[in-house]
Amino acid sequence: MASKKVDQKAPQSVSTKYLAGLIITYLLVPLVLMLSAWDLGWWQGWLYSALITVAAIGPRLWAEKRHPGLLAERGKFGKDQDVKSWDKVLAPLMILSISFPLYIVAGLDHRLEWSPQFPIWLNIVGFLFVALGYAFGGWAMVENRFFSTMVRIQTDRGHQVCDSGPYRIVRHPGYAGNMLALPGIVLALGSAWTIIPVIVALIIAVIRTRLEDQTLQEELPGYRDYARRVRYRLFPGIY
Repeated sequence: MASKKVDQKAPQSVSTKYLAGLIITYLLVPLVLMLSAWDLGWWQGWLYSALITVAAIGPRLWAEKRHPGLLAERGKFGKDQDVKSWDKVLAPLMILSISFPLYIVAGLDHRLEWSPQFPIWLNIVGFLFVALGYAFGGWAMVENRFFSTMVRIQTDRGHQVCDSGPYRIVRHPGYAGNMLALPGIVLALGSAWTIIPVIVALIIAVIRTRLEDQTLQEELPGYRDYARRVRYRLFPGIY
């Protein structure tokens, strides 16, 4: 949810620890994926690694430029007292579910040939879904100056409803983008077995979306009116 006015407090600067952790995490993506696959010639693995690295770092830098202090907020990881207790469990689970279990299964699947070989055109379709999903989620981060890692009403930052950009389409475009990318990963990396961690990740994302939406409707002024205008949480016409 984005604000229409400038905060009264000076924005906090992002910590070196957060930036270092971010860089290390996204350097581990190709490392884990390619070590699991044990195949330096696996072009799908390299392409996905490049795609997620750009999608992870690019929007964050752009968002911080537009909304100074956003990365500092995201780097708190639940240290604020007003973070919802249920999200202290769901947020780490969600972050884990959309990351390394997927890469390990996909890499081992490629290495041990658990799945039949996917045609290249299906890999390309998968990459299109991944790119579209990450772009949509990144757009949400850039548009929303309250795009926090944890669910809390950010009264200290002048929290307001964001109804611009992708928030005119669905109420939780960040989640929607990741959820669109997840089945794309199955196709892009050619791993039918990856559908198992993908399903787990989708279930966690839906539960967290529902709880976050309920919190916003109950505690954020103006959100109920916004929810009447934008009916769907994740996918227009579906949910």
